[in-house]
Amino acid sequence: MTPAAARSTRIKICGMTRVDDAMAAAQAGADAIGLIFWAGTPRVVTFDAARAIVAALPPFVTVVGLFVDPTAGEVRAALAAVPIDVLQFHGREPAAFCRAFGRRYVKAIAVADGIDLGEAAAAWDDAAGVLFDAHRPGDLPGGTGHSFDRDRLDANLRARLATRLIVSGGLDAGNVGAVVRDLAPWGVDVSSGVEERDASGAPRRGLKDPARVVEFVQAVRDADARLAADR
Repeated sequence: MTPAAARSTRIKICGMTRVDDAMAAAQAGADAIGLIFWAGTPRVVTFDAARAIVAALPPFVTVVGLFVDPTAGEVRAALAAVPIDVLQFHGREPAAFCRAFGRRYVKAIAVADGIDLGEAAAAWDDAAGVLFDAHRPGDLPGGTGHSFDRDRLDANLRARLATRLIVSGGLDAGNVGAVVRDLAPWGVDVSSGVEERDASGAPRRGLKDPARVVEFVQAVRDADARLAADR
């Protein structure tokens, strides 16, 4: 019997601030890179740096612009300054705001206690993707390096979202394979898990480690292949 073709989980490497890091992600096989236009994180990127990153990318790498509770003017300014393919919103932006810019968008949902994730996802039913991320009170709205209870993404929710499900939160090369095998998301989104480390072992936010990027992408592809072999 001919083996089933390997399923290709989409991979986004977020929080790019340097051209070399974006090129390393593309060369490793990442499907998308994320540029953060929110001043509340060390991973924020200027328009000039963002343009340089996009200009260096090879074709067929999706550019995602990330915002946290922006004004409409801030989103429009970024769209005018940088060639962005997809918008990603990580705050409390209502669906009407997210869709107002004529671009496909991804809505991040913080997996907080007491939140009905299915009900929350339904509020952005026209989103191209729904991304579930860890919630840490007082911390950044994403890229914290912390995970959430994946069991909260139950089979019904996963089936309902299908090709819109994106998982984030504390992912790295050591655990992403299990996430892909257990949840079969359409995509995974990583930031701190592929960053350089300082002397204490903490991520250097905004500075990617090419070796970690390669390991992460390979772990996803290995999990894809195992899923296909099990079918």
